[in-house]
Amino acid sequence: MIEICLADYCNPVHARWLVELLDQYACDPAGGGTPLDPAVKAALPQALAQRPQAFSVLAFDADQPIGLINCMEGFSTFACRPLVNVHDVVVNAGHRGQRVAHRMLARVEEEARRRGACKLTLEVLSGNRSALQAYVREGFAGYQLDPAFGAALFLQKPL
Repeated sequence: MIEICLADYCNPVHARWLVELLDQYACDPAGGGTPLDPAVKAALPQALAQRPQAFSVLAFDADQPIGLINCMEGFSTFACRPLVNVHDVVVNAGHRGQRVAHRMLARVEEEARRRGACKLTLEVLSGNRSALQAYVREGFAGYQLDPAFGAALFLQKPL
């Protein structure tokens, strides 16, 4: 039976699952294809625990971790309310197609509403068609203010 819960970063089992699942995602081509640095693995749960704006959702089947979503709370100046960015979504290959992401996203939405958030945001690679379809099915859509200015783009500048 698949269960979904908010991760407790101070719980050693949750912390281990979070790092294991995120490392699996990092090793996948969709996550960049490179394992997490050992220093990141060692520091991540405590670093997240120190950030009240962070929360994670875990999925497990019996005692096996099968899914993870990491989220970061931001702030919408236009709405003067928090927003929640869905930062990482991981579902083990053996559990894909079983609506695990759907159940985890429902838990994310529940937590976002509890925090008074006005919206959920996320980024997805355009070539990750299965993830994109899942997000659209969950109600996510492209973002624009005025069609004359086009759709929003996600950009980054590494520091």
